[in-house]
Amino acid sequence: MEAIIKTNKGNMKVDFFEKDAPKTVENFIKLAKEGYYNDLKWHRVIPNFVIQGGCPNSKTGSNGHVGAGGPGYTIDCELDGENQYHERGILSMAHAGRNTGGSQFFICHSRDNTAHLDGNHTCFAKVSEGVDIIDEIREGDSIDTIEIIE
Repeated sequence: MEAIIKTNKGNMKVDFFEKDAPKTVENFIKLAKEGYYNDLKWHRVIPNFVIQGGCPNSKTGSNGHVGAGGPGYTIDCELDGENQYHERGILSMAHAGRNTGGSQFFICHSRDNTAHLDGNHTCFAKVSEGVDIIDEIREGDSIDTIEIIE
């Protein structure tokens, strides 16, 4: 399974880690197919660390605190798979503590400042094409759509 994350700065193709994080991948795909991520913003961008999106409160017209929103449920972390290593291009679940993730995710800029995330956040995919787009994203840029390729 793959996806195309379409942004206002360009597209990123991602390959999912279905064996390593099956429930996280399933959740992300479900939300993407429902259009959940359409028109959300990259609300947290920290150079040489991560770009983060997936908060419904980042959508224009939303009232909630940006960065605090989710889909209305939580999913468990999946930390025992082989691909649980935060490096450039890795998609990983954001959360407010173990087993509290839902829709927010981040993409790593590099390995430089992300080693402490290993074993704490679920890696569920990796950018395979368009990795340079990660460096172009700024806070407030948009996730236009996420297209799932089966």
